[in-house]
Amino acid sequence: MKPRPASLPDPSPDKDDKASPPWPPVSPTANAPLDQAVLQRLRGPYGQEQTLGRLEGLAMQLARIQHAPGQALEKLRFDAPQLVVFAADHGLADEGVSKSPQDLTHRCACELLAGKSPAVALAWHSGFDVSLVDAGVARPLQLPEGSEAAVPLLLRKIGYGTRNAAMVQAMSPAQARSAIQAGMDVVRHLPGNVVALGSIGVAGEASATLLLSRLCGVPLADASGKDQEADEVFGQRKLERLFVAASRHRRATSAQAALAAMGGFEIAMMCGAMIQAASERRTVLVDGFVAGTAALVARALVPAVEDYLVFAHRAAEPGHRLLLIHLQASPLLDMELRSSEGVGALLAWPLLQSAQQLLQH
Repeated sequence: MKPRPASLPDPSPDKDDKASPPWPPVSPTANAPLDQAVLQRLRGPYGQEQTLGRLEGLAMQLARIQHAPGQALEKLRFDAPQLVVFAADHGLADEGVSKSPQDLTHRCACELLAGKSPAVALAWHSGFDVSLVDAGVARPLQLPEGSEAAVPLLLRKIGYGTRNAAMVQAMSPAQARSAIQAGMDVVRHLPGNVVALGSIGVAGEASATLLLSRLCGVPLADASGKDQEADEVFGQRKLERLFVAASRHRRATSAQAALAAMGGFEIAMMCGAMIQAASERRTVLVDGFVAGTAALVARALVPAVEDYLVFAHRAAEPGHRLLLIHLQASPLLDMELRSSEGVGALLAWPLLQSAQQLLQH
C-alpha cells in the first residue's frame, strides 16, 4: 500500500468546530398563484389536465426559481449555463472499496482538462461553459508538456485526498467547512443562472454509500448494492470495509459531522456550490449518486436548497435509487449511466429547454 501524502494544513484558526457557519440565506420558492399561471399557460383555454405529464412539474419548478413571490409569470431565461466538475481522491480507496485504481482520478481529471471527455463534448454542444475544480486530487493536475488546457482549472485543493475513513476521520471539521465554503466561492464567481454539478473521484461512490446509510437509515448492504455485485468476493470485502468505517464513526450522526467523518472534498464542495447557487436563485442540475449525496447534505444544512435542485437522472448504482426515494425526487432520465462527470445532467438539459419553450407562448 502506497503511503498517502499528508493533507494540507487545516485552513484558518476556527477553534470552535461547533460554531454555526454563516450559510447564505436561501428563499423557499413556494408560490401557488405562479403555479396556477404556469398550468394555465401550459394547458391552454381548454384546461386539459396533465397532457404534458411530469414536464408540467418541471416547468413550475423552473418558473418558481426565476420568479420571486409577487412577480407575474414572464418568459424563462437560461443565461450562461455552467458545468462544474469537482475532482478529489479518497483515502478510503486504500481499503479496496473500488475496482478502479486510484490514479484513475488523476487520469480522468486530466482528460477532462484537455477537453477530451464525453462531458466536455456534451457541454460544448449544449452551450455550457465548463470548469474543473481540483478539490483534493492526490497529485498535481497538469497536462503533458506542450499541451494546452481546453477547460479552466480552478485550484481549491483542501488536501491531497482525504484520510482513510476506515481508520480516522476523512476530514477535520475545519477542512469540511473550508471545502463547503470553497464550493460556495466557486459558484459566486461564475456567471449565469444555471449550474450543473458533477464529480471525479475513485471511491467517491463508497463515500456516498456511507453518507446515504448514515443520514437516511438505509442498511449498508442495500446502500452498497452488495446483492447486485457480479463479483461476490469484491462485494463482500467492500461491505466489510464500509462496515468498519461506519462503526468507527458511529457517533457522527448529524449531516455536517458525517460529511467530515466519511465524506469527500468533492462532496463537501458540491454541497457548498448548491447552497450558494440556491441563494442566488440559480437552477441546479444534480448529476448522479455522488452529487446526489451532496444534495442530501446541503438540504440538511439549508432545507430550502431542495427547491432549486433538478435531479437529472437515476444512475446505475443501487444506492442512488434509494437516495432519490429518500429525497422524494423524481429524476428526469434513467439511462443506466455510471459516469458522474455531469453527462446525465447534460443529457437532461433539453427537457429544461423544452419547458422553457412551452412557457413562451
